[in-house]
Amino acid sequence: MLGSLRCVLAAAAGEIDYRLARRQRISAFRKGRLGRNEVCDAHPELVRAARNIGEPTGETCPICEDADLVLVSYVFGPKMPSSGRCVTSAELPRLRRKLAGQTPGDLACYVVEVCPACSWNHLARTFLLTPGRGRRPAASSR
Repeated sequence: MLGSLRCVLAAAAGEIDYRLARRQRISAFRKGRLGRNEVCDAHPELVRAARNIGEPTGETCPICEDADLVLVSYVFGPKMPSSGRCVTSAELPRLRRKLAGQTPGDLACYVVEVCPACSWNHLARTFLLTPGRGRRPAASSR
């Protein structure tokens, strides 16, 4: 299992998966086309969030192969800070319920995979957290 964030509320039509871009980037690194400093460039705040509230995936980092990847989610939308809000998987259903009682407006969720050891990071997927849509487990992004 790749972490509980893989099974959050998501709308099928609004989900974008970035696994092909991930494969291309890892391949370019392994072929020597990209240097480690070009792929291991996570912002210090993203690495801090990964260490403190990231959701473990059980998957080894494709770059350093020493640590396990974690998923970090950020939510953007109405009544959120302009820099977004870092959330855990437990908070997503609460945000969806809270949104249902407000004026219409979607919350955009960005899920980033991060290696806390080497600072590899890649946008795994995005989706809209919209009230009134049914539950659907998200497909694995690997």
